[in-house]
Amino acid sequence: MAQVTFIVLDLETTGASPQQGCGITEIGAIAVRGGEVLGEFSTFVNPQVPLPDYIVNLTGITDEMLVGAPLIDEVFPEFIKFIDRHEDIHLVAHNAPFDLGFLKAAAASLAIEWPKYEVIDTVKLARRVIDRSEILNYKLGTLSQFFDTQALPNHRALDDVKTTVEVLHRLIERLAGFKVFSVSEFKKFMR
Repeated sequence: MAQVTFIVLDLETTGASPQQGCGITEIGAIAVRGGEVLGEFSTFVNPQVPLPDYIVNLTGITDEMLVGAPLIDEVFPEFIKFIDRHEDIHLVAHNAPFDLGFLKAAAASLAIEWPKYEVIDTVKLARRVIDRSEILNYKLGTLSQFFDTQALPNHRALDDVKTTVEVLHRLIERLAGFKVFSVSEFKKFMR
């Protein structure tokens, strides 16, 4: 597992679903291998629609902050370049179906084929390695408290990525107790 490059990512959005017309407002990602940070990606994205009040309250991102931000058609190719400049990658996200749903929708809207990346969902992984009796739930904030992470989640993309990186490392440490040390063993374990 120490030889794998993890691209840990998080998005902030205008709402819950791209199928309901919601868009990306912020992308954060960190490439990490063997505990070493290889690179960072962070940008606002102008969704070209006003943000709902509940999103402003949740994230602290305002319409004014997004005024000069690039559109998704500028950001998306740069983000894919950031991912693809690394080798032997696995994308990692907390509640990965949410983030990947938005990224795949962005790719489709730009007529770009979404690459077939290996994906690790830290929610799913946490459910496998942390017994329900040990923890209240598997939310990022709860896992952050459970593992006493230095970075704290706050519904801002890069900060949440930093928390997820710490959580991922602690979850990987717990995999050793299940005799999981390689990617192939990890894939079998997650099945």
